Amino acid sequence: MLMGLFAWQPDTANVSRLVVQEDEVVLRIPIQPHPIAPQFDWDEKKGPKCIPAAAIRRTSLSGTDQLDFILSGGGRVRAKFDEKCPALDFYGGVYLQYGRDQQICSRRDVVMSRMGGSCTIDHFRVLIPKFKH
Repeated sequence: MLMGLFAWQPDTANVSRLVVQEDEVVLRIPIQPHPIAPQFDWDEKKGPKCIPAAAIRRTSLSGTDQLDFILSGGGRVRAKFDEKCPALDFYGGVYLQYGRDQQICSRRDVVMSRMGGSCTIDHFRVLIPKFKH
């Protein structure tokens, strides 16, 4: 799939945009390391069906069946996968492919590892920080 690349355009937030064909774009998104001692937990709330691809700045590993997207403006959305994906290696970053609508949508789009595996996004959850006492 990525062999047909004819253009590469870096984004200012370290998200790389790879144009595969005129109507297909793949984003390479870096993984943010976990803090040593997090000062808050996350409460999950119902999330949107889709998020704008341009809003994604980084990702964070949050479990074997989920990945957190850190958005511009500091928001955070958790992508839950439709099946367990323990074999995927997201440590080097992830790829997301989207079409003409420039959205990443649940039950449609997949997260791909640099190793070649992929997981379908089942749904999104909005994350609200819950500060520890």
